[in-house]
This record gives sequence, structure tokens and C-alpha cells, in this order.
Amino acid sequence: MLRILHTIKLISINSRYITYQKLKNYFRLRTSYLLSFTKKITGNKLSPAFISIEATNFCNLHCPECPVGTNCVPSKEKKTFDIDLLQNTINQLESTLIHVILYFQGEPFLHPQLTRLISIIHSKKIYCSTSTNGQFLNKNKAEAIVLSGLDKLIVSIDGTTQETYERYRIGGSLEKALQGIKNLIECKKELNSASPIIELQFLVLSSNEHQMHEMKALAKNLEVDRLSFKTAQLNDFEYGNELMPKVSKYSRYKKNKNGQFSLKKRQKNHCWRLWSGAVIDVNGEVLPCCFDKNSAYSFGNVYKNSFFEIWHNKKASGFRKSILQNRKQYEMCRNCTN
Repeated sequence: MLRILHTIKLISINSRYITYQKLKNYFRLRTSYLLSFTKKITGNKLSPAFISIEATNFCNLHCPECPVGTNCVPSKEKKTFDIDLLQNTINQLESTLIHVILYFQGEPFLHPQLTRLISIIHSKKIYCSTSTNGQFLNKNKAEAIVLSGLDKLIVSIDGTTQETYERYRIGGSLEKALQGIKNLIECKKELNSASPIIELQFLVLSSNEHQMHEMKALAKNLEVDRLSFKTAQLNDFEYGNELMPKVSKYSRYKKNKNGQFSLKKRQKNHCWRLWSGAVIDVNGEVLPCCFDKNSAYSFGNVYKNSFFEIWHNKKASGFRKSILQNRKQYEMCRNCTN
């Protein structure tokens, strides 16, 4: 039932943002992508359907598989995405952009003007979503989020007890996260707002897989719009990982005859994400996708050039072409399930 209601709300909200120009661009992107399989072409002059923007590069928690959580960012290097830069980028892409994800790494709610960023995107009639660990959703912030026009909020909760929850969300409070969701739902009701759609996300690990049924009951009681069980990307998986769940359905990896682990999904030499979107990190670097955690394959910087110049330059086109030839040559692609 939650999934059906979520789908209905999603269709209702999305319909406000769809235009002929956006649909035309999207289908041209799909056509270009499909043609690339055989012709190995990458020279389209289209616009991305979505972009991810890194609101902040730091976090309040220390999750063991997160580059930000494990490699704490020194205070002097902590940054937030510039509002003028966001405005300029959105202005370039507004006619064809369908979705902006205000998240890459770091905790978005640590950006002091997050609701301002959301409002800018919302004012351009573009679907906007973000993700949070839920530690900052007090009543005032919850109300501001609802009023900002945010379309979807993912709240990550990986356990139904504090003991289980903090085994991965190190430094976090389950009580705070749950209260934050309650605050959001109360504000939505008070303001008679269908948005943001609230998705409760549960990262399935060996430490919490025994609580999946309890999480279903909790999601129902909280009245969230959707509950999703997400498989975990593990940095070191070849020889097993203590966080790898026993339930095969919720593991990205399989054990081979030699005793080592590999991705279940067979990787092909093409990737829709490279055609459909891009990531812009907090420093303005345009990245191929969210798996480029260290910004190692930047196509260029939006502080120096326009997004279109970067997305269609020789470096970007060359990267797409190289993926079509041999995707596994890139370390970040070897642990990708797309």
C-alpha cells in the first residue's frame, strides 16, 4: 500500500514539472545513448536530465563505509555550495532539467542556507530532492523544509534500536531521527502539503538485517510515504566484509568458487548516467557520476567555464567513449551496480 500511495503522489508532483522541451530532450538523450552501443558515438549536444549538487562536503556522523565519515574533513577545508553558483547553473539548465539532487557527500542540512538552495530550484519548476541522516529536523527546520518546496526527502535510518542504529550511523541518535520524521509529517499536515515525499531508507547490513520486519512496522506507524531497503556499497568486498548481509537478496556481491566475492550484476560497457546527468561537487568540479568520490575524473570547473562547455568538452566526450570501450579500466566503475 505504501508503494502505491508513493507512486500516486510521485506522479502528481512530477506532473507539475514536465514540459514538452524537457520530454524532447530526455528522449533525445535516450536515443543518443542507445545508438552509442553500436556506433560508439558520444558527440551529442544535449542537456542532462538531472544533476547532483554537493551541498556540503562534511558530516556530523562517522559511517564506516563513507569517505566523508571515515576521513573527517578538517575545519579549514569544510565547504558549502555557493548560492550564486547554484543560481547560475540552474539558469543555464532550467529549460531541460527534470531533477536536481541536492546531495553527493556530506550532510546537506549542515548548509546554513539549504532551504534557500531548494527554493531557487523550486522557483524554476524543477523537481528537487535531498537525503539526510535526520539529526537536524527540529520543528522550525521541518516547517522551513515544507515551505521551501522540496519534493522528496530521504531519511536514512539503519536500525530500530539505538544499539543497532549506531553500529553504522556512528555518532547519531535514533530518537532524533525518528522525531525529525514526526516533525516533518506534522508540518505537512498543518500546512496541508503533499510534499516533501518522505522516504525512509534502510541500508541492509549484517548488523541490522534481523530488524527488517520491525522497520516495516515502524515505517507504517510513522506514516512515511515509502520505505526502501538499500543494498550497501562496500569498499573492500573481494575477500568478504563483516558488514555484508547474509540475505543474498540484499547484497550486491556473490561468493565465487575461489572463495572471493564479486558483483552479482554483470557490468556492460555503457552507462546511462554518463548521458543523463552529472555531479557537481562543492568546489565546482563537474564529475561523471556519484561513484567518483574523490573527484578524480573531473571534466572541468563551473567557476571557470559554463556547464555546457564542460559537459561537451573533449575530456567529457573522451571519458564516455572510453566507457564504451572498457568500463572496468576505471576503479570507481568496478564497484558500481548500474
